Amino acid sequence: MWVEAVPNFSEGTDPSFLQRLVERAQRSGVFVMGVEGDPDHNRSVLSLAGLGHLVVEALVSLAELAVTEIDLRRSRGIHPRMGAVDVIPIVPLGPSPMAYAVELTHQLGMRLAQELSLPVFLYEHSARLPKRKNLADVRRGGFEGLATRMAIDPPDYGPSAPHPSAGAVAVGARWALVAFNCYLSTQDLSVARAIARQVRASNGGLVGVKALGLYPKQQGAVQVSMNLVDYPKTTLAQAVEAVATEAARLNVEVIRSELVGLLPLQALLDVAEHFLRLPHLGIEQVVELNLNRAAVQSVEVGHP
Repeated sequence: MWVEAVPNFSEGTDPSFLQRLVERAQRSGVFVMGVEGDPDHNRSVLSLAGLGHLVVEALVSLAELAVTEIDLRRSRGIHPRMGAVDVIPIVPLGPSPMAYAVELTHQLGMRLAQELSLPVFLYEHSARLPKRKNLADVRRGGFEGLATRMAIDPPDYGPSAPHPSAGAVAVGARWALVAFNCYLSTQDLSVARAIARQVRASNGGLVGVKALGLYPKQQGAVQVSMNLVDYPKTTLAQAVEAVATEAARLNVEVIRSELVGLLPLQALLDVAEHFLRLPHLGIEQVVELNLNRAAVQSVEVGHP
């Protein structure tokens, strides 16, 4: 069964590190779908997919590289983080059930603890404790506050103290999400934070939306950084319009946006439906997608 994994690494300033990540993943026999690094966030995101056991092998190898090369005592960025390899979500693809992704996270967690001496916190569908379901709660306090936190809140796997230079890692099974940033026509971080408070679900905003206000200085503008964890209920278009509405109230505007990593096809179709006022848009109405479907069906029935 196939799964996707989207490991996040607390290093975004060294292009050669990204290249080494890609090379390691490819040697493990998985398909690398994308890689992105951000120097302001000091963060890299790798998207890979493959058979479950191969993905686990790749993730262990990638985590080993991160633990070897990243020292959080000398490295910071604007993005919250608690580990060199900070978070590893595993997403079931196609007919793969969520239970299978959860099983893989436990396999991965045990190996990261045993082979790399990393404390592992399970989150989302893998969480053993309700308080660890939300990634933001798991990561609260960051690397700097990890030792104090772990003294009273031990991890699911691994040592009860942080790795000296690599911290800890959050591992969890989840459904696909959309990571999306809206840049604003201001450098005032308080504006981005105020908008993030209004749109995120935890403050009574949009269902399934997590949001932070951040200032990546190399971009010259603040951003509302969002994760849409339930994009069928709150579409990407609705999230962007909500940010734009709140921005207008504060006399700023959304000047551009940014997709982080990959997004599911349905999320894109939802945007087209919204702006075209075209309900029930399906892949059969998109020429290339329809042809791809036909090609797959042809292979399944044994035609060349």
